[in-house]
Amino acid sequence: MCERTVWTYRRASQERGDGESRERIIIRPLSMSTNTSSLSHRPRSTAVITGAGSGVGRAIALRFAREGWNTALVSRRAETLDETMALANSGATAQMTAFPCDVSDANAVDAMGKAVLSSFDSIDVLVNSAGINVRKRSFEALSLEDWHAVLGTNLHGAYYCVRAFLPSMRARQAGTIININSDVGKIARDLAGPAYVSSKFGLNGLTQQINAEERRHGIRACSICPRDINTPLLDKRPQPPTAEDRARMIQPDDIADCVWLVATLPPRAIVEEISMSSR
Repeated sequence: MCERTVWTYRRASQERGDGESRERIIIRPLSMSTNTSSLSHRPRSTAVITGAGSGVGRAIALRFAREGWNTALVSRRAETLDETMALANSGATAQMTAFPCDVSDANAVDAMGKAVLSSFDSIDVLVNSAGINVRKRSFEALSLEDWHAVLGTNLHGAYYCVRAFLPSMRARQAGTIININSDVGKIARDLAGPAYVSSKFGLNGLTQQINAEERRHGIRACSICPRDINTPLLDKRPQPPTAEDRARMIQPDDIADCVWLVATLPPRAIVEEISMSSR
């Protein structure tokens, strides 16, 4: 049996006790040297993925580990990271390291970033996949606490992770940042609610600003904007979709395929945005 490394540290803030589920965004650093051969053949490549404990983040983490990348898994609860690692084969599990962290906590992210950077020679790809929404999400029902919680994970958490890894990418003149966004980051839908929509619009702006400022330093960013994805986040809808509806939606593995494409293109290619829908 392969050993699993888990980093733990004391968080600066208390976890919420309201039972809200959280999906994490995953950040992966990508090796961007002048060699344009496929990065899947580079054994030292490392990816950081937030939201790796479920849904899209889990699918992305498993994909990169199967491809032989060192994979840093980030999620609020250590047990969900254990579940993700249990789904990998023994070879992939050996590439995975768990870093429990609530990305909405800036101090916790700083500590996580230092732990990741001390564990790996470099970070090539950061995937921000952590995201939440709440059941009472309309203007009429949304509480101030839930507004801050959604923005805290979906937007502030992504920024905190970028802030943690961007300096090391800049020093290497190489890196890829992939933000898992949503179609409501481009045009609002009443189903999503004001907090989620605002967080995703902000995530699009964050992606664009990374490219505006950092492409001259060899760093590129992509915002992936799918419509509905079949993940546990759908259970938070006021009326969750049926199994038949879920089967017709985009699946987490579809997003993982897009992330892999963006991460492994030659460094000269910047995919700034991917929009996705299902039939």
